[in-house]
Amino acid sequence: MLAPIGQAAPPTVLDGYRVDADTYAGYRIWKTQNCGGCHGAEQQGLSAPALTESLARLTKDEFVQTVLQGRPARRMPAFGHLPSVANQIEHLYSYLKGRADGVITRAQVEPLP
Repeated sequence: MLAPIGQAAPPTVLDGYRVDADTYAGYRIWKTQNCGGCHGAEQQGLSAPALTESLARLTKDEFVQTVLQGRPARRMPAFGHLPSVANQIEHLYSYLKGRADGVITRAQVEPLP
């Protein structure tokens, strides 16, 4: 059973692609785990759903459960065994939710100075 997840603070975004350190950490998890290999480099969907659409309707708890526990029937692997993902799940959510909400306008982001 998962621990309750706190309310995510909205990402701080400038110019649509420069983001706060926590959101940038979420982007780095996205890149290092090669999530774009299935979900698309722009989160547009490939062999897996478009996250820009999915995150518009999934609750945060549903997102966390999906990432950490996977959805084997839909070929989504579990990432909860990876400390880098489990410890940064809030940041990954912030990055992807910002993309889904249109606050982050580019998939490739840069850290704010």
